[in-house]
Amino acid sequence: MKANSHSNLEEKLQASGSPVTMLRHAQVGGYAFPFPGEYTNWRAEQRAWQESVVLFDQSFHMTDVYFEGPDIHKLLQRIGVNSFDNFGANKAKQIVACNYDGHVIGDAILFGHSDERVSIVGRPSVGNWAEYQARTEDFDLKITRDERTVANDGSRLIYRYQIQGPNALELIKSVHQGPFPDIKFFHLGDLTIAGKQVRALNHSMSRMKGLELHGPIEDREVVFDAIREAGEEFDLHLGGSRAYSTVSPESGWIPSPMPAIYAGEEMKTYREWLSADGFEANASLGGSFYSDNIEDYYQRPWDLGYGRHVKFDHDFIGREALQKAADEPRRQKVWLRWNDDDVMRIFSSQLGEGEHFKYMETPNAYYSILPFDRVMLGDRMVGLSTYTVFTVNVGSWFSLAMLDEDVAVDDKEVTVIWGEEEGGSSKPIVEPHMQTDIKAVVSTKRLNEE
Repeated sequence: MKANSHSNLEEKLQASGSPVTMLRHAQVGGYAFPFPGEYTNWRAEQRAWQESVVLFDQSFHMTDVYFEGPDIHKLLQRIGVNSFDNFGANKAKQIVACNYDGHVIGDAILFGHSDERVSIVGRPSVGNWAEYQARTEDFDLKITRDERTVANDGSRLIYRYQIQGPNALELIKSVHQGPFPDIKFFHLGDLTIAGKQVRALNHSMSRMKGLELHGPIEDREVVFDAIREAGEEFDLHLGGSRAYSTVSPESGWIPSPMPAIYAGEEMKTYREWLSADGFEANASLGGSFYSDNIEDYYQRPWDLGYGRHVKFDHDFIGREALQKAADEPRRQKVWLRWNDDDVMRIFSSQLGEGEHFKYMETPNAYYSILPFDRVMLGDRMVGLSTYTVFTVNVGSWFSLAMLDEDVAVDDKEVTVIWGEEEGGSSKPIVEPHMQTDIKAVVSTKRLNEE
């Protein structure tokens, strides 16, 4: 990443004038997945996680932060809204972290490698917040960072393969040497592939059965070769970044909530700790929703579908604010199926002379790390749409959205405002364009299960 003249995020914010200005005009597009866009074609690769089996190589794009020592439980209790009473070795969970006002900083996967060693894996927001808390609270912990490839001048510590689809378990069983272990959902177990010990997490990235495999980076090629060779029998497809970018919206996971760190005196020392070259300082904001107040882009756990994770059985950062907000009106996560005719109107506008609507890259049309489009019901704004994609499994364009509860009703028709104001921001990926309305239908169920 290009060197920055500012020493930390707070300095960069002050020089930018406001968090919204800094993020709106960040010069990056969507989140980087540094592996090939396609191995065959993205349609076949999407179809594979529903009909056969797909392997996504996740070795490059996520940050892994390891914490080891006797104060593990204290750290987790402090940062996570989740309950950790039964968490320990060979278990995993989705950890959700909030700021002092109960707004979400981010979520990630927490791996319990032993009772005193864990890793936080995902986009950098939660790992950074956890490291800051561990260091400023002087917890007795050893911290090791394994940076994602775009921020890493050296080698990764581990490889990570996600193998999903109806044939996934049979494929993995065919290459495992020995009796196959019973690995419960969100638990870890041990496999042996090509003579190498492999750790396996049972979780359903694409809502289909399968395992996530990881091990030392030096074992990467031999394990991959064994799986690839055996995969021919099971119709294995390698998944490229174009297909991978559409998995989370189809599954129902919003991968990048706005990190709730950019405002407030309580968060200032954290902003001064964060680098001006890091994820939070260089994330891009895009879409038709505009507000000068960065906090209007924040979410509470319920907005993201994480209400079930909030447990008031421990004292965590944001607990008091979430208790007060527990009975307040909130938004609900839904899918929006976009109107085919309106989508075609966007594509046809690209032809010929005259003004154009914002181009929709296929199959992933979100052009910033933090995409937020307005959702309207008549003249009333009723929520935000985020992460617009097309998958062959759904057969149409759709997005995830956070809508007011009274509008989060199956078959309700709403309008998405597509494109940025005043012809677009200064991001290189944003061409001059006009805004337009897109009709969309609400679904509270995954679209390929309707």
